[in-house]
Amino acid sequence: MRARPHLSRRGLILGGSALGAGSLLGGCDILDGGPGRGGLYGLSDTLTFATQRFLLRDQPLVREFGPEAISAVFPTINTTDPDDPAYRRSRDQGFADWRLPVGGLVERPGTLSLAELKAMPRRTQITLHSCEQGWSAIGAWTGVPLAHVLAGAGLKPEARFVVIRSVDGWWDSYDLFDALHPQTILAYGFNGNDLPVAHGAPVRLRVERQLGYKSLKYLSSIEAVARVEGAGSMVAGLGFSWYAGI
Repeated sequence: MRARPHLSRRGLILGGSALGAGSLLGGCDILDGGPGRGGLYGLSDTLTFATQRFLLRDQPLVREFGPEAISAVFPTINTTDPDDPAYRRSRDQGFADWRLPVGGLVERPGTLSLAELKAMPRRTQITLHSCEQGWSAIGAWTGVPLAHVLAGAGLKPEARFVVIRSVDGWWDSYDLFDALHPQTILAYGFNGNDLPVAHGAPVRLRVERQLGYKSLKYLSSIEAVARVEGAGSMVAGLGFSWYAGI
């Protein structure tokens, strides 16, 4: 599947979803096809989400650091080596047979190998990872922007969200505003080397403007959808918010 070198403005407009002051609430994806809670918690979620989208309407980048700031220790938590026979066979072969399906509401569904991802335009960013468990660390991530992969697949007009699943059973969803951000990447490199297994090899997601639990490891599929059903995230059942902006 060959990626196109640019995105249409349609995707960015849909991702931004009408951010004028007069539509601070009505234009937000969390109210229009996205997950949300009811009652006062839901109102709080909506106000927080809408305010963040308004403040970041120009899609600024998060802070990037120099190599000297890279943390000597970058913790790994939760799954560090999936207990999945197919994954371990692929790992033992250097992920030569690994494939990432890209489907759903796209014009050109297909699969991507690790070699194909590495042949695409790459981005390296040295950023702060903020974990919901209270720690943070700085690392250098190299990968292809998710926006480039979605452009190659050809998002259909009705696509509003991207659902990403991982080998270890985790899944989450993202609106186009975050999915198409330049620093949202499919990372296959870490601190100048191949991505280690403990950090999600062969490919993990990096969503730099949200807390760490939104940056899934061990990616297994990408799907464009019009709506997100239910809470929109596996971690919602553990008490975490769908939107974890920082």
